[in-house]
Amino acid sequence: MDEPSPTIDPLTNQFGSLNDLSHELASLQDLAMRGSWRSILDKVSRARSLDLLTKPHDHLIYLSYNVLALTKLRRFSDASNELDSLHDFNSHHYKYETYPKLYHTRSGSMVPFSLRFIHAQLPFKLGNRQEGLDRFYLLLNFIRQKIKDKGIHSLQESVKIWRKREVFVLHCLIGHHLGAKEFNVCLDLIRHLINHDYLDPVLVSKLGYIQMQIGDFEGAKGSFHRVETMLNERKNDDSSALSEVEFRNLVNRNKALVFLVGKDYVSAVREYEECMERDPADVVAVNNKALCLMYLRDLSDSIKVLENSLERVPTVALNETLVVNLCSMYELAYVNHSEIKRTLSNWIAQVAPDDFDASCTRV
Repeated sequence: MDEPSPTIDPLTNQFGSLNDLSHELASLQDLAMRGSWRSILDKVSRARSLDLLTKPHDHLIYLSYNVLALTKLRRFSDASNELDSLHDFNSHHYKYETYPKLYHTRSGSMVPFSLRFIHAQLPFKLGNRQEGLDRFYLLLNFIRQKIKDKGIHSLQESVKIWRKREVFVLHCLIGHHLGAKEFNVCLDLIRHLINHDYLDPVLVSKLGYIQMQIGDFEGAKGSFHRVETMLNERKNDDSSALSEVEFRNLVNRNKALVFLVGKDYVSAVREYEECMERDPADVVAVNNKALCLMYLRDLSDSIKVLENSLERVPTVALNETLVVNLCSMYELAYVNHSEIKRTLSNWIAQVAPDDFDASCTRV
């Protein structure tokens, strides 16, 4: 890699390419986007063995990609061991000011946020839920302290970034608590989020989903109506991160969910069809339309919905839930389902990334 100009700080936005930020980073990024996780492991191993990583932050960036690749490949113990090699994220070894000749005026931690997140997530993968929750709440406190510190120094762009990270971690915590049916905790967390960003339609929709799970059907309908109102008022305030298609599909899926709970599958199908007309790659709409048809005892059309989606948008096949449902329908519909599933599995293998769980086809 060519050395960056000494007048350019390689750890700011003032660099010509990703490779100015770290050794061959563009190549790692490209492999990650394509899901070539095994190639990433090979590339990291080669860079380490040939001593190609010359700066402290290079080692941390490569370690981040290595841990991510191991996690994607379900090698959770290996990923955990790799993370443990860092010992303490807050060590002076991982601070810019420890290396003033390399990083000049920079200060603070050089540990990527992604490493902190994976560190919190890994215990769940290893079957230790409580440790995972403890780590997530510690991470949340760390983020909120960062928001406070950046705010004191009027670093508003940094505050925005850390706010997004706070929302991301809270969404993860809501998901983990929801999986354990800890609904009151979920409501407390989501209301905290809504108090900070009450115009976020995804958050308000998620509140509606939780209200449905605890039996507050009217409350859920109220939340979904609020989202629809936000869509209608969007022209006056276009601050939502959703595109118009995403926003409209969210509203349709919310309506469909109300119909589903009321077992009005025909009306639910109609809502999902509107979503698919706008966006053929809306996996939730595709999957749920097929399930509604199955509930209506139309197994043949249910299978056709999923198969047609795979033909039109092959990346839909990378959704493991959809593939599981399609294979279940094959088992119900066909005597020779093993042969059909094997054909599907072979086709998916040609387009799937390294981390796709091939066992979902149940061949």
